[in-house]
Amino acid sequence: MVSHLPRRCRKYLTDKGIQFSEPSDGGSAAVVIHSWSLPEGKFDCDVVSLLLLLPDGYPDAAPDMFYVHPWVKVRGSSGWPKAADVSHDFSGTKWQRWSRHWSDWRPGIDGIQTWLMKVRAAFENA
Repeated sequence: MVSHLPRRCRKYLTDKGIQFSEPSDGGSAAVVIHSWSLPEGKFDCDVVSLLLLLPDGYPDAAPDMFYVHPWVKVRGSSGWPKAADVSHDFSGTKWQRWSRHWSDWRPGIDGIQTWLMKVRAAFENA
């Protein structure tokens, strides 16, 4: 298996028991977190796959956005979460793009653990 993640990011995921894979598609490297649990009762689905596209220069380069499959809606509504209504094709799957941008990324400090905390906060605040 080809690894796109820095050793410390891979170690973090492995130490936490997080199931992941590192696919690539058309020159884009990514991490897929399998069986990512969503906040209880918040969405019409409880568990998704989470796609994180790795920008060139990661982890010094800040990540931008994340993607889920299957697509989720806020429970009790027929609407998509804010800025989460665009499709992104990756490796034969149409992922739901969550447009989130983090200007507070700290090169040399932040990594996958920071990114996942930001993703979790985005789900909580949806």
